[in-house]
Order: sequence, then C-alpha cells, then structure tokens
Amino acid sequence: MAQVTRAPRSGWYLLGPAFVAAIAYVDPGNVAANISAGAQFGFLLVWVIVMANVMAGLVQYLSAKLGLVTGRTLPEAVRDHTRRPGRIGFWLQAELVAIATDLAEVVGGAIALRLLFGLPLLLGGVITGVVSLLLLVVQDRRGQRVFERVITGLLLVIATGFLSSLFVKTPPAADVVAGLVPRFDGPESILLATAMLGATVMPHAVYLHSGLARDRHGHPEAGAPRARLLRITRWDVGIAMLVAGAVNLSMLLIAATNLQGRSDTDSIEGAHTAVRDTLGPTVALLFAIGLLASGLASTSVGAYAGAMIMQGLLHKTFPLLLRRLITLIPALVVLAIGVDPSRALVISQVVLSFGIPFALVPLVRLTSNSTLMGADANSRLTTALGWTVALVITLLNVVLIYLTLAR
Repeated sequence: MAQVTRAPRSGWYLLGPAFVAAIAYVDPGNVAANISAGAQFGFLLVWVIVMANVMAGLVQYLSAKLGLVTGRTLPEAVRDHTRRPGRIGFWLQAELVAIATDLAEVVGGAIALRLLFGLPLLLGGVITGVVSLLLLVVQDRRGQRVFERVITGLLLVIATGFLSSLFVKTPPAADVVAGLVPRFDGPESILLATAMLGATVMPHAVYLHSGLARDRHGHPEAGAPRARLLRITRWDVGIAMLVAGAVNLSMLLIAATNLQGRSDTDSIEGAHTAVRDTLGPTVALLFAIGLLASGLASTSVGAYAGAMIMQGLLHKTFPLLLRRLITLIPALVVLAIGVDPSRALVISQVVLSFGIPFALVPLVRLTSNSTLMGADANSRLTTALGWTVALVITLLNVVLIYLTLAR
C-alpha cells in the first residue's frame, strides 16, 4: 500500500495492468478476423473495430474497479454470489473460452514461426507453448511488475509490426470515414463482425483485469487513495485501449488498402504474401514479427487468466505446467490434424464472442451493487451503458446463429 499512496511520481509508475490486459485485444485472432474483414469487405467494418474498442474500454475499467474496490477478482466475486452447481457450469464455459483463446494464440504463433523460419506448424505450436510457459515463470518468480514490463515491450513490438505499413501506403481518408457508418453486407460480414468483436472484447481479459489491478495496487481504503487509483486506472485503460485500437484498425486498413480483391488473402500466410508483394519484404518481415510477438505474449496472458479463473471459481490452485497443458493440448491437436489454421482462428473468435455475456452480465451486476461497491458503485449512466454493451453483443450472436442455420 505504501507505493499506492505515494505522491506524484508514482502516477506514471502505477500504469501497467491495462497494458497486460490489452495484449488480449491484439492477439492472432484479431489478425485473422481483421485482415479477413478488410480483404473481403474493404472499409465496410471499420465501425466494428471502433465500437468494439469503446466497449472494451468500458468493461476493462469496470473490471479493474471491481478488483480495487472489493479486493476480489471477478471470478472470486462470481463464486461468492453463486451456488455450487452454478459455479461449476460457469467454470466449464469459462474453460471453453480459455481453450478457444489459446487456440487462436498458439496457432498464430505457429503461423508466424513458419513464415519467419519455415518451421512445421506443430513444432511452431510447441515452441509457442514453451515460450509462453517461460513468460509465466517470469511472472511467478519475478513478480507482476517485471511481467508487465515484458508484456508491454512485446505490445510495442506488435504495434511497430502492424502500424509500419500505414506509413508505406496511406489508406484513403474518405473511405475510412465512410467505414464508420454501421452496416453489413450479408451473413459473412456478420460472421466476421462477430469474430472481430470476440477478438476485441475478450472474456478472459475481462476476468483478468480485476486480478491484475488488485494484485498490483491492493485493496485501498475508500476516500482519496482509492479515488486517485481509480483515476489513474482510467488513464491506464484509456492509453492501453488507444494503442490496441490503433493496432486493430491498422490490420483492417492494411487489408482494405492493399489486399481487397486478391484471391489469396483468405489465410494469414496468403495475406503475408500479398503484403510482401504490394508493400515489400521489409514490411512483410515486420508483419511476421508482430504476429509472432502477438502469439507469444497473448498465449502467456491467456494462460495467466485461465489460472486466475480456475482458482477464483473453484477455489483450487493447480501446478503451472498442468494449467498450461489444459488449454495448450487442444490447440496442438488442431495443428496436428491439419485443420486450416486461419479459419480456425476466425471460428475461435466467434466462440469467444459467445462467452462475452457470461463475463459482462455478472460484471455489470456486481459493479452496480451499492452494497458491494459502496460509493464507487456504477452511476445510472454507466450501468445503462454496461447493459447496452452486453445486450448488443448478445443480440449479434443470436442473429449470427439464425443466419448460420438459415444458410
């Protein structure tokens, strides 16, 4: 607590938890969904990225606030307010979300290693899993602050890898602005929009941020210390989401500007080849490096979140290696049996989108509870916005299921 209440210099020092959570918003699933959207529909779905990023900023702040005010992670708070059968069911769906998360991240890392070094996908997946385990060991042995620095460094690598292409060929401003108008163009655009939403408002990041904020800052007393931390947390979330949003938008703009109309962009490998052909080998190399950093960082953060979810809901702690293997093995199986990796990435993001309401509904309910949150409970406006986010995402998923079955 001494660090938390220290004066001005600690303001910037206290930033960091949101940057770890933000890694979830620039994982390989984002690459697949955003590039597919840009290549197939041009600038049509720019509005989805902007809307998803605004939604993400709100829910990440609410998650962090829950951890700071109550001293409980979101999974722990759900456990406190749910009977045993409900907790088991809640954990099972959260575990499915964790598997889908790891699938996207391990497959993305494997694709990046194949692009950079020509490694087989399965070997690349194993290497990605091992490196992510080493990053988790850093967090376990050296503490959260060092882990935050490593992950933030990887976030900067990701941002450099994807933003660089925008300086080579700038997208038409008028087309980008036109893409801010909400609309769809058939069921496939809705599928991709849902995938983009699932890749941006990530369920495991919602669960994780409450623990990151609590573990970093503790449980400050009501009053000036807590108010200051909440203010710093808003800045933390705002800056992190701005970086993540810029990276996501750059992915779509790269595809919409350079890849639209090409027949070979239905996979990340094809998109990489198209980027090399249109923007040159240097940009293509940065693209692959950004993808690799994304896979390595996001899979370690995802595994960290999985452990927090399991511990919070089941009140049990499992060895780090076992926890890692639970979600890593399904991803390796997908690579081993030869499922199209890019399509697997997009579908994994749709699965994640289905898991979002299970994270958002209890989050909004808990942070609106004045008995639990005291004076820091959500205002009526914040509560209304939170329920709107949950409703929009849920309705989009229902429409997606209907259109998919009707095809």
